[in-house]
Amino acid sequence: MLDRSSQPSSPSHIPMDALSEVLQDFRLSGVNYGRCELRHPWSIEFPRQSLLRFHFVGQGPCWIHTEAQGWQELRDGDLVLLPQGIAHRLASAPDVVGDSLEGCQVIKLGGNVCEVVREGTGATSTLFCGSMALDSCALNPLITLMPAVIKGCDVAGNDPVVGPLLAAMTMEAAQPQMGSATILSRMADLLTARLIRCWVNCNGASTTGWLAAIRDPHIGRALAAMHRDPGHDWTLGSLASVAGQSRSIFAARFSAVLGEGAARYLARLRMQLARELLGQSGLSVAEVATRLGYDSEASFARAFKRITNVSPGIVRRTNPGRIDMNFGF
Repeated sequence: MLDRSSQPSSPSHIPMDALSEVLQDFRLSGVNYGRCELRHPWSIEFPRQSLLRFHFVGQGPCWIHTEAQGWQELRDGDLVLLPQGIAHRLASAPDVVGDSLEGCQVIKLGGNVCEVVREGTGATSTLFCGSMALDSCALNPLITLMPAVIKGCDVAGNDPVVGPLLAAMTMEAAQPQMGSATILSRMADLLTARLIRCWVNCNGASTTGWLAAIRDPHIGRALAAMHRDPGHDWTLGSLASVAGQSRSIFAARFSAVLGEGAARYLARLRMQLARELLGQSGLSVAEVATRLGYDSEASFARAFKRITNVSPGIVRRTNPGRIDMNFGF
């Protein structure tokens, strides 16, 4: 039923709480961070990217514009999260046009942290911005479900840690000292992880879809196993065994909650991972096929084209995928 793989071993321990397992693998790898001091008037365009973005406002003025929601004012201490990295603009006022980045001085502070300064005589905006990558592919379906823009204050009312974290970031951004940018980047990692967890806790009551499936005591265990080891030789029988159900009950329940069968879900998961590996890792098509459990490059290529409508070779050639280590503007 499912694509066959050459991986001999089976995942050993499957915890009952599959959502906890997926979230415990939540790790952010900071691609780049920047502490910004920008004098009004300023406006910066952020193009769409595959990475998660965030912006923290230590001191305004600051506004954010997205195509779907238009202009929204961000106040001191606000943090906005863009899980899918959609295109957007930040500005000191909605009527400021153009792109001010060319007039900024960018100073590398070491590693992947920099300082962005725009001189002038207007009011100073102090921001801390960053781009992050998820280290766990198991979270990709979760990120896809999240809204395009999340304001921290909208989801974190029941988290006692978020308020003090925001206050600490505000203090660190307003009075920079030695190592402030690095400290801010660590706090931003923690704050982003907690905000995503808050959103999950606020949106877990649905009866269908990925969140409902991962919370299901049976289907969730099978989902977690597939995400943990997508290249394993999964069959309907082995997944039903992991779920603790018969083949027929598992197949019916999986389709009812997720709207597709286990074979289709696993195939799409593998091809999503394949796109990422082909575009970012520099692996050959054969190496990706082996990593995802296919017996041959040809069988992998057929599955890839069937689901994505393009060949893996084209994706690898047109998306070299090296992550830009510049500030990310």
